[in-house]
Amino acid sequence: MKLEFADRMKDYEEGIFQLLNEKKDEAVKQGKRIYNLSVGTPDFEPAPHVMNAVIEAAKKPENYKYALVDIPELVEAVQNRYRTRYGVTLEKNELMSVYGSQEGIAHICLSICNPEDVVLVPNPGYPIFGIGPSLAGAEVVTYDLTEENHYLPDLDGMDEELLARTKCMIVSYPLNPVCKAAPDEFYEKLIPWAIEHNIIIIHDNAYSDIVYDGRIGKSILRIPHAKEIAVEFYSLSKSYNYTGARVSFLVGNQEIVANFKKLRSQIDYGTFLPVQYGAVAALTGSDQMVKEQCAEYQKRRDALCGGLRKLGWQIEDSEGTMFAWAKIPEGYTDDVDFVMHLLDKTGVLCTPGSSFGSLGKGHVRFALTLPAEVIEEAITAIAKSGILK
Repeated sequence: MKLEFADRMKDYEEGIFQLLNEKKDEAVKQGKRIYNLSVGTPDFEPAPHVMNAVIEAAKKPENYKYALVDIPELVEAVQNRYRTRYGVTLEKNELMSVYGSQEGIAHICLSICNPEDVVLVPNPGYPIFGIGPSLAGAEVVTYDLTEENHYLPDLDGMDEELLARTKCMIVSYPLNPVCKAAPDEFYEKLIPWAIEHNIIIIHDNAYSDIVYDGRIGKSILRIPHAKEIAVEFYSLSKSYNYTGARVSFLVGNQEIVANFKKLRSQIDYGTFLPVQYGAVAALTGSDQMVKEQCAEYQKRRDALCGGLRKLGWQIEDSEGTMFAWAKIPEGYTDDVDFVMHLLDKTGVLCTPGSSFGSLGKGHVRFALTLPAEVIEEAITAIAKSGILK
């Protein structure tokens, strides 16, 4: 029997992370010291009060039923978080939980787009930004993010005929992988532009608590009239190291939220109740741990970016996210080949930029997922290898 699968699966090749993991395992078997700076999984632990909330809730048999809806305590916790952290007032019908931002972004265009609609996504950008709309059968069109334009979309330079067919646009700052934050002026221009062109803005705000050098992470919803056209995903994964629990929220325009909630009611029965209680504990607890963690990420950034610059590899400081972005060193032309060479010669593992889009070619992304002192060891390994000479 010959099995036939959906044509769309031809577009989803095995991820680069699978290949990198295989190469890493081979190196480990050979006894090499590996500095894994590829996958962006936080190495910090959740706060004790968050884990305790999950444990206590998990002891109660009644918490093993279908959740169906977000518990009132969680709704209030999100409202309070947005009010105190971002200065944004959310009504109850302007928020909903999703099973992590990855799942939310993967599915939201199913509730928004028809097959002929265009969705604008960043290049370079996180892969799910394009995969989600493609699952909905939408036409995915990338907008270029270039160093010359400070990695911001050129709103004025977009084709008007294309914009007339565009249903929504995915935006994210600080942006993984380029690690750039956006100034207030950009959002103040984006919202009126989106309203004028009737384009829904989907803002991924995963890294607003991991920004550096005195920057303050903000919500797009603070911009006047943003709720008329925009929604935002806010995740607990990176801020609270709640990654495996898969808790994120869609907030903003109430019609978009209600429409997406209607879709998800057909495919989901709600987030496991002990996980919801853990999320409540995270959102209502002290922000001290979040701030200390951000400071630790900045130390790691300084160790990596500063250390590489001392070796002659000109890498800019990350402005936000738990990553750093760099052009491959002079003398190299292919980012995938360079990543494999770097791993072979130094044990340092990073991610080729081409896995984030065509404009990522010739770049690499480092994840700041090892302590600063270990990153310094990785820098020493690179120095001793001589590959930058």
